[in-house]
Amino acid sequence: MKQWLENFAVIIATFWIGGLWVIGIVAYELFKIIPDAQLAGNVAGLLFKMMSYVGMASSIYLLVQRVYQNGTNALKQGFFWLVVLMLILILIGHLGIDPLLERFKLEALPKDVMESVFADRFSTWHGIASIAYLLECFLGVFAILKIR
Repeated sequence: MKQWLENFAVIIATFWIGGLWVIGIVAYELFKIIPDAQLAGNVAGLLFKMMSYVGMASSIYLLVQRVYQNGTNALKQGFFWLVVLMLILILIGHLGIDPLLERFKLEALPKDVMESVFADRFSTWHGIASIAYLLECFLGVFAILKIR
């Protein structure tokens, strides 16, 4: 059973972290493929939201699995703390930054947010969200290297 849980953890981590990178690349390419930037942004936003849910579920499984198998020794593992940090970044983005960006979009209606008085604030918070996502991607690479 222990080996099965470890193998499943590797699969979950690979799926999650690989998904982070794929969604990041796809979101970048959407703006080249879809001429309407607002539509491309909406599609990208849905993809990032989906990855947030995948990340929350995956990170919780990985943390519980580590504690279940290693007890308090899990707290001494770099992998454990990388996953905790990634989960914190997901929660900051999903519960803090994303609702703020949505509020800017709604308050800008009927205009596009980038054509409104909220454009500067939206750009700033979007940049912060982008940096957090990229940091999560790189932390994921280190997590994969430390998983065993």
